[in-house]
Amino acid sequence: MTIQQDYTIIRELAKKYMEIAANEKNCERYQRAKGINDLKAARPIVWLDEIPWHEMDIDEALLCQCQSAEAIEIETWLRRQLYRWTHIQADMVAEPAYRIAKAYDSTGIGMEVLEDIIITDASNHIISHHYKDQLETEEQADKLTIPTITARPELDRKKVDFASEILGEVLPVRLTGYLSYHAPWDEIPRLRGVEPILMDMVDRPEHLHKIRKFFMDAGLSTYEQMEQQGLLDVEASSLHCTPPYTDDLPAADYSGGSIRMKDTWFRGMAQMFSTVSPQMFKEFELDYMKPLMERFGLCYYGCCEPLDDRLDLLKKIPNMRKIGVTPWANIRSSAEQIGNEFVFAFKPNPALVGGILDEEAIRRETITTIEACLAYGCPYEFVLKDISTVSYKPQNLIRWVQIVESVLDTYY
Repeated sequence: MTIQQDYTIIRELAKKYMEIAANEKNCERYQRAKGINDLKAARPIVWLDEIPWHEMDIDEALLCQCQSAEAIEIETWLRRQLYRWTHIQADMVAEPAYRIAKAYDSTGIGMEVLEDIIITDASNHIISHHYKDQLETEEQADKLTIPTITARPELDRKKVDFASEILGEVLPVRLTGYLSYHAPWDEIPRLRGVEPILMDMVDRPEHLHKIRKFFMDAGLSTYEQMEQQGLLDVEASSLHCTPPYTDDLPAADYSGGSIRMKDTWFRGMAQMFSTVSPQMFKEFELDYMKPLMERFGLCYYGCCEPLDDRLDLLKKIPNMRKIGVTPWANIRSSAEQIGNEFVFAFKPNPALVGGILDEEAIRRETITTIEACLAYGCPYEFVLKDISTVSYKPQNLIRWVQIVESVLDTYY
C-alpha cells in the first residue's frame, strides 16, 4: 500500500466524521454539558470513557488499513469516533477538529516503578500489579527529585504538519494543551505498596507526611513549569473522562496569550483512601491538595472512592465545582449534601456490563440516581468509565446506553 492510499483512507473517514460533527445534536449536547458544569440543572449528560476497544469490534469497523504508524494513530481515532456514533453514541460530542496533545519531556521524580505483573488477557492493558517497596526508609525518600519539564515544540510542528497534510482540507487540526491531573495516591502506592502506606498512617505518620509533601511540591512545580511553557489549556477534550465545557473558564481577567493555572480545571482523587477516616483523608490528602487547588480556576475531585462521609470537607474548597459519586457511596446522602452547589458526577458500576448484563440492576441504579438528584436539585451527569472488560460482548455497552437513555426519557 502506498502513502497516497493512506491519505485516501484517512480522508474518507474524516469526511464521515465531519458529517457527524456538523450534526445539530453536537451543539445541543455541548450546550447541555456546559450548562451542567455551570450548575444549571437539566437532563444529565450520559458519557462513556475508558472503553475496552480490543473487545469492541463489530464487522471489522475498528480494523485499521493504513500502513504508517502516524497514519494508523489518526485512523484509529477516527474509526473509534465513528463506531461510538453508530453504536454507543449516548451524549458524545463530536468536535470539528483533530486534536494533537502538545509534546513535552519530564526528568521524572528520580525513581521508576519496580513491579511484578500477571497478565490474563494479552490484549488488555488492565493487568495485576505487585509493587516493590522503594520508600521504606528516610534515605530512600530523600532520593525523590522535583521533575524538570521541557516543552518540545519541534515535535508538535512535525505532528501537526503530518496531520494537516494527510487530513487536507477535510478536518482541521488543533494543537492542544493540558488540564491538570494530580493524583499522588495513585503514584505513591506504585513506589511503596498499599498496605505499608496504611500502616504508616498510624505507625510512622511523619515519614508519610514527608513523602506526601514531596508530591505536593512536585505537582506544584510541574504545573508552574507547564504554565510558563504554554502547555496548559482551558478546554481540552476531556476532564478525566468527563466533559470539561464551561463558561466560567478562563478567568475573568484573561486577555489572551498563554493559559494560566487559574484559567483551567484542577483534577484530583485519592482512590486508596476509601478505607481511611475523614480525619486521615484531611490530614494526608486534602491539606496537601489545597495549595494546588487554590491555584486553579475550578476543581473536580473524586474517582472510584466513596466520598459521602467527607463531602463537608470538600465543600469548603472555594473553587470546587464537580464531585465524583461512585456506586459505593450513599447516593441519596451524596445528592442531599451536594445539592445545587456542585456537579454530581455519577460513575455507574462498570461491573454491570462486565460479563452477564444485569439489565434490572442497571435500571435500579439509574432510577436511584435520577430520583436522588431531582429531589435535591443537583446538576448531574452519568459517566461510565473504568470498563476493564465487557467479556468481548460489545452488545453489553450498546444495551447499557439504551437502558439508561430509556429510563431518562421517562423523567425528561
